[in-house]
Amino acid sequence: MRVSDILRVKGAAVVTVAASAGVEEMARLIAHHNVGATVVIDDGGNVEGIASERDLVRGLAAHGASLVALRVADLMSREVLACRPEDEVGALMATMTARRVRHLPVVVDGQLAGIVSLGDLVKSRLDEVGSEASALREYITAR
Repeated sequence: MRVSDILRVKGAAVVTVAASAGVEEMARLIAHHNVGATVVIDDGGNVEGIASERDLVRGLAAHGASLVALRVADLMSREVLACRPEDEVGALMATMTARRVRHLPVVVDGQLAGIVSLGDLVKSRLDEVGSEASALREYITAR
């Protein structure tokens, strides 16, 4: 299974935020859309970073109540690990686990084309294994 297969089912919508936005706005976006991260993009749609719930927690630990005065640029991870639609789910699961990353923006020709989470990858793999098991059961009972 590939990332494109996941996006075909879940869609390509991505919650994005500008680096200049306030941290409170970012937190509201994450809460409102029930996602774990927002992709930080510039005016041209290029990925500048990623800001996650984990970044919010680290920011709160470091800055306390003054966290709300910060900008997304102050918290976001600038080194973004991204993937492509043709990438294989199994390989990405291994990479995400090794790098301790939960979200991967999907990029095509430098432009944001979607996002996948570790949960999306695990779900797709479980669905694939379930389908294989069903096919084997049908094959065995048909004989």
